[in-house]
Amino acid sequence: MKLHHIGIAVKSIDERLKVWQDFLGLKLENIEDVADQKVKVAVLGVGGVNIELLEPIGEESVVYKFIEKKGEGIHHLCFEVDDIEKTLSEMKGKKIKLIDAVPKIGMSGKKIAFIHPKDMGGILIELMESGKDA
Repeated sequence: MKLHHIGIAVKSIDERLKVWQDFLGLKLENIEDVADQKVKVAVLGVGGVNIELLEPIGEESVVYKFIEKKGEGIHHLCFEVDDIEKTLSEMKGKKIKLIDAVPKIGMSGKKIAFIHPKDMGGILIELMESGKDA
């Protein structure tokens, strides 16, 4: 398991890219709409870990609700795993509360699932299966 990215909730990717690119010099790798998650995602690479700027698409987006409640900022940490079904099964066995008991499809067609923040010290954790598209 390794840290893949840090998800940051933003109101506007265009506005926040100025900070990440101009002030910090990070390179924009990709921008993609993830319809299932109702977000637009900008990926910036830095030292082997990505920064993902998450802009909500509509008021139904979980990211929109997050921004309304907490403001812009760190939304989640994503860890890459070899076998997401096995990892979820192990977590269920340890009584860890899962938001997604079954993986869904995320950015770039990768299998993803979220762990509830209550069992992770208040931090939303995403799991993403490495190297395989769904």
